Amino acid sequence: MAEAMEPRPDPTRRPHLGMRAGELDGKWYAKYWNPVMAPLPGHVRDAIALGPQAPPLCPSLDDAGRLSDAGYQEFENGYSILDDGSMHVATLTRMPGVSPAMVDWWFGWHATETQRYKLWYPRAHLYAQWHGDAVDRSAPYRERYLGGTSFVDEYVGNVLGRLAIRFVHPGRLGFGEDALAPDEATAICATVGMSQVPLDWGWLVHYVRRVMDGAEMRSRFWMGGSHVATRAGARLEGELEAAAEGVRFLGEGQARAMVVHCSQEMNHLASFLPALFEEYERRK
Repeated sequence: MAEAMEPRPDPTRRPHLGMRAGELDGKWYAKYWNPVMAPLPGHVRDAIALGPQAPPLCPSLDDAGRLSDAGYQEFENGYSILDDGSMHVATLTRMPGVSPAMVDWWFGWHATETQRYKLWYPRAHLYAQWHGDAVDRSAPYRERYLGGTSFVDEYVGNVLGRLAIRFVHPGRLGFGEDALAPDEATAICATVGMSQVPLDWGWLVHYVRRVMDGAEMRSRFWMGGSHVATRAGARLEGELEAAAEGVRFLGEGQARAMVVHCSQEMNHLASFLPALFEEYERRK
């Protein structure tokens, strides 16, 4: 069957939270491991307190590219549950000292090793494995991850996800090249699917643009409902149909947990990314 040919993560993996003794030995980036995370930003706490927002406020996936427009949209933080059972999540992360190019570099660097992935969200990330062409360190940062797949195990709230994050070109979601000059802006775009079976259940976009003191990231997720789809020619039946039913109708609790997850991991990333990137550049 077509689905048998699809790459899968290592079935012998034994993921765990945190770092065990010796796991960071010999890693030049070990000093950036910090399991103490900052509190949730106030603007995100306020958005969660409002509860689910009106669906008409949510841009559709077809309008994702409009994140590159000047200014802000009406819905920048919070979540909504749509009529088809899907959820829309939005978070704004301020990243002092960060540039869009640093974020592109991060997405090509962190996914190749579990310890790197755990730097990002010590309280939720368990495992990472990269599938794709070997990273060409001479290529522009964005090209190092486009077309690849990051297999990750992570918690969102108390739910363990075994995910396949497949990075696609921003143009596929309507971002024009003229709006993505590497020093000014980038858009990380990907499908979100299951790593154990050939089923996707959503999309993510992290649009990063330069601001006066660094950058800001505007994250969007379209998950569940009409975004559930098979891949690799698989048919939606049996095990796949059961899996699809599990993610087709997403509740308010999972949407709220996704807001918290995205905000915490991106704020934690911003706390060490400038120093990590600077050291990486010195070591090249």
